[in-house]
Amino acid sequence: MREQSTSTEADTLRRVRDASGLLAASAMRRLDEDLAWYRTLPAEDRSWVGLVAQAGIAAFIGWFSDPAAPPHGVGDIFSAAPPELTRSISLQHTLQLVRVIVNVVETHSDELAAPGGEREVREAVLRYSREVAFSAAEVYARAAEVRGAWDARLEALVVDALVRGDADQSLRSRVSALGWSGRGSTLVMVGTTLLPLDDMRAADLRRATRRAADDALVGIQGDRLIVFLGGDGDLRAAATSLLPRFGPGPVVIGPQAHDLADSARAAQAALAGLRAAPAWAQAPRPVQADELLPERVLTGDTTARRQLVDQAYRPLLASTGSLLETLSTYLGGGRSLEGAARTLYVHPNTVRYRLRRVADVTGWDPLDPREAYVLQTALALGRLDGTRPA
Repeated sequence: MREQSTSTEADTLRRVRDASGLLAASAMRRLDEDLAWYRTLPAEDRSWVGLVAQAGIAAFIGWFSDPAAPPHGVGDIFSAAPPELTRSISLQHTLQLVRVIVNVVETHSDELAAPGGEREVREAVLRYSREVAFSAAEVYARAAEVRGAWDARLEALVVDALVRGDADQSLRSRVSALGWSGRGSTLVMVGTTLLPLDDMRAADLRRATRRAADDALVGIQGDRLIVFLGGDGDLRAAATSLLPRFGPGPVVIGPQAHDLADSARAAQAALAGLRAAPAWAQAPRPVQADELLPERVLTGDTTARRQLVDQAYRPLLASTGSLLETLSTYLGGGRSLEGAARTLYVHPNTVRYRLRRVADVTGWDPLDPREAYVLQTALALGRLDGTRPA
């Protein structure tokens, strides 16, 4: 009886080895017939998938000669293709590929097995398919880990380039490689972290930013945190939802941007605001970079200086109705409507009307203490620059 069983196993093993070409050809036909995603792959990727399928069958046949030993060569199946293949086909697709190979061998099990050995072949196929599935999961896990580390380094380079203002064509391709769609507008927010972010906290932060907005980039530079948000949704609400991710202290939001070049300028404005924010003790959190123009001027920000002159002093200088004179008198005389009216020999209501005109022209209301300070800074800068009407 034992001799008959041994003879059956030897005959089955010989049949399995002889059928390697048949199984490989059948597997390739089934791939093309059953898997729509395989048919749409580029020719090169199709050839790599075919090599993986053939390597799977060859590895099974090699292992079947000694089924008592742990399956060997399982990892070699996927080494037949380059790591980049994991970007072309998903883990789900790979498991479908394994199922096709299993079905092919099962379909031919009656031909492969000697009489009485059919069950042995089927059980071997099922056991081996389980090992291949685990191996595939490990391959994709390693690829994801490597890709995650690479993406993190690429993301750091992209954020650094945006901060430096290097928004060239190569940067656009790098951002695209990170999954940045470029739809809608972009918002940048900067702040600090309470503790250094390790890999786990950094990964959690990146997941949070990607939940908050369609597009997201995260830059961690020491204790400084820079977040770019993009998409068609409410980016300011998204930025507000991320505030708990920052440490204590100011969080500054840059001007809303329309493209990468604007994003670079917005990042520079936000970082300038972060440096200047401590000078305004009552600043809200988050605070807009454009709300910190006077403080940014004190830190030597030439962009803020030019912006204040262009948006406040120059329009008032070019306006009619004595707006610049009225504002200067009001601010220089203790911000008193009656005092300004006496100096200008007009009615207080006239002063009030002209100050409302100032608010319409500049966007800053002289009757608000904070905005009056902004306007007073703009007047001083305009006079220092010797600005004349354009």
